[in-house]
Amino acid sequence: MDFWLYPIVALVGAIAGFINTLAGSGSLLTLPVLIFLGLPANVANGTNRVGIFMQSIAAVGGFKKKKVFEWNEGIWLTIPAAIGALVGSMVAVDIDEQLMNKIIGVLLVFMFILLLVKPERWLKQQTEKLNTKLTPLRFIIFLAIGFYGGFIQAGVGYFLLSGLVLGVGVDLVKANALKVLITFVFTILALGVFIYNSQVDYVLGITMGLGNMVGAWIATHVAVKKGAVFIRWFLLGCVLVFAFKLLLF
Repeated sequence: MDFWLYPIVALVGAIAGFINTLAGSGSLLTLPVLIFLGLPANVANGTNRVGIFMQSIAAVGGFKKKKVFEWNEGIWLTIPAAIGALVGSMVAVDIDEQLMNKIIGVLLVFMFILLLVKPERWLKQQTEKLNTKLTPLRFIIFLAIGFYGGFIQAGVGYFLLSGLVLGVGVDLVKANALKVLITFVFTILALGVFIYNSQVDYVLGITMGLGNMVGAWIATHVAVKKGAVFIRWFLLGCVLVFAFKLLLF
């Protein structure tokens, strides 16, 4: 690959890292770029996980430094998500991409409606002690989200935010922090599966990952400074744009 393309890969990674940390679907930018650079779809899927892994390190560190969350607040929810991601990554080899895009697009439209119609559920402040221990329903929800994240990754941030805000009762700023913690844990397992199957381009993955880390670090500062109102509007914009892209193109 020509040397001048590497800064572009890193820049795309930075944009995706920012979007992923505040919302989701940054992989809808990075995956097409990796495929355009000549990687087969399954290798692009695996290589993209390197950037997600590096981005998650920066995001978790940024949110923890600003004391947005405590480790015990998210650790229980990582268990079903990690199990689901391990299974999802193992079957991420045989999929009708067009059908998957339409399914994701419809789900994003549904989430856009939730964000628009019930803003108070996303903007409430955390006033009571947070209980994130597992219940049967939460186990099923985060198992399914983890499976999806291990399988394709793109858009998993939206579903994690929905599960945390609507299913657990977390405020939107803390939900973003717990989202990246859960993503970090299940990405380790998913990346391991892709590495085992020799479906990772390390040079491109690390190059993009460095950009991802910069974008994620900036996003943690923006999330804390701007608060839930800004995050909700940013989510609305991202959901609408990516749903439009998936359903009409």
